[in-house]
Amino acid sequence: MRGRGGQWHTLVGAYVMDALPETERAGFERHLGGCEQCREDVRGLREATAALAAGAAVPPPPEARERVLTAAQRLRQLPPALPGEQPPGRPRTRARGMARLAGLMPRAWATRAVLAAAAIVVAVAAVLVGLRITAMQDRLSLAEQRDHDIAVVLGATDATTLTAKVSTGGTATVVMSHRDRALVVITHGLPALPSSLGYELWLMNPAGDRAAGMLPKPRAGMTDPMVISRLRPGDELGLTVEPAAGTRQPTSAPIVLVSLGGG
Repeated sequence: MRGRGGQWHTLVGAYVMDALPETERAGFERHLGGCEQCREDVRGLREATAALAAGAAVPPPPEARERVLTAAQRLRQLPPALPGEQPPGRPRTRARGMARLAGLMPRAWATRAVLAAAAIVVAVAAVLVGLRITAMQDRLSLAEQRDHDIAVVLGATDATTLTAKVSTGGTATVVMSHRDRALVVITHGLPALPSSLGYELWLMNPAGDRAAGMLPKPRAGMTDPMVISRLRPGDELGLTVEPAAGTRQPTSAPIVLVSLGGG
């Protein structure tokens, strides 16, 4: 059966168009319960499909209503299914129903409607794929730029390494280049904080403190290298405990303060 593992994500379009077999539909709906990305894609695809369908809709001919009502009077209703009994014709009910509806429409109108629906699905799917690719490219570009900035500081001819102990535990290591007015900071062994709090870096200066960003979550006790640029003479690097979203000004005393010297 299709749709195992990461392949569930490829079934969003078919699910929205109600084109999945019952077994895959049930499996995909179970997957939706634990996948926020697929839930967002389903919502977005349904909204976009409705908007595009309104623009591409073809009004039915006046006689279509009369044909549907006449056919409904002629079609025999299926008997109710007994407990444990498979309803008659169940596996082919949807296909037969679609065939009957198609037979009630003029061929040209039915063809235009099918082509319009197919075009909508293809267009919306292409938009979703394009947005995901763009987001991935943006993340890659940011990562490449960060790695480049780190390499510039670490490879600077005037690079200086400073290490300081954090008052609550752990250490902070700073590699600084006055020439590039930038530094790279890594921490190790900082105490874990509740999810509502985080560690925020600051460039502290008599002229005013400037937020330099939240430390990334540690991996194996160490945070990833973080680049801070636009250093000014007299700056010191401070670290405080703040709300997880960060603040514009420190709300607690620094747990470490690294003097960056002149420059």
